[in-house]
Amino acid sequence: MKQGNKFGAHRVIEPKGVLPQPAWKIDNTMEIYDNEILIEVDTLNIDAASFTQIEEVEGGDVKKMARHSLDIIAKRGKHHNPVTTSGGMLLGTVKEIGPKLKDRDLKVGDRIATLVSLSLTPLKVEEIISTNKDTCQVKVKAQAILFESGIYAKMPKDMDEALALAVLDVAGAPAQAAKLCEPGQTVFIIGAGGKSGLLCAYEARKRAGVTGKVIGLVHGDAGKKRLEKTGFADVVFQGSATDQLFVYDEMVKHTDGAMADLTINCVDIPNTEMASILATKDDGLIYFFSMATSFTSAALGAEGIGADTTMIIGNGYTKHHAEIALHCVRESPILMEIFKETYATGAGNAEPVGLKA
Repeated sequence: MKQGNKFGAHRVIEPKGVLPQPAWKIDNTMEIYDNEILIEVDTLNIDAASFTQIEEVEGGDVKKMARHSLDIIAKRGKHHNPVTTSGGMLLGTVKEIGPKLKDRDLKVGDRIATLVSLSLTPLKVEEIISTNKDTCQVKVKAQAILFESGIYAKMPKDMDEALALAVLDVAGAPAQAAKLCEPGQTVFIIGAGGKSGLLCAYEARKRAGVTGKVIGLVHGDAGKKRLEKTGFADVVFQGSATDQLFVYDEMVKHTDGAMADLTINCVDIPNTEMASILATKDDGLIYFFSMATSFTSAALGAEGIGADTTMIIGNGYTKHHAEIALHCVRESPILMEIFKETYATGAGNAEPVGLKA
């Protein structure tokens, strides 16, 4: 059996000298190296920014969207959207484990979700069976490779798999919120009605405490109803995060001009950087969880208005993030109820595709 690089560099086809995530193309043959795990994949959870972009380009036609994804995989060996540069994650069953990884707490037949991006994961899809536009989950017949450095979570026994996958997809967001939020802070969450936003709002409410304030911006009516139902936010206002001056004016109103100590951006559309910056006080902190963020726009935009804020790239990983995210829905009955309604097996509108590669 061939020996592999810890980070998967042996899979890179072009350009040489880079790791699999920034690579344009990787090798997606499914014969494993000594330090890889082979997974039989049944579900892809496409990240929200990538899914939204593909949906808009293809006019919401699920067959065209499926062909779009298959074309990306055929060209790149992975689901690495060249427009959003993001991917998603997957759910599947362990089929084979390389001998170098035999000491792991993992066995053939285990159900796992990968906690690394599809933008770096060798993937070969035989068929796209269905697409659920409400959850961004795609049922497939496929195989994938997890590298030695790749992290994963065993699927919990006490939770519906589709629900758990939805939570794990955004596990970095509530875990980072738990680290960043402090008692007494004003926390502003952009996209607070979506799954990452709701989880962050829960952690913000818990961490900021009774002396803190949680403000949520939502776009659609459904997200507004979800957030209001939880009671996590002291203030909920509705509008577009791309309307920078609207967001600024609302935050001035709701904070008496003090602005947010911490802003968490969870939206799945571009051009929301300046709204995040304008909403945050000098010496404040902005966490860009959104993969639609342009960090060039954020940096130059902050410079352009003389905003002295600290901006954190939305690293989807922080220690124990899977456990923290799953604990949120276990601990909060209202979150569990909302996630069951929205993401559990059978929820949403899964449309049949039946498209083979």
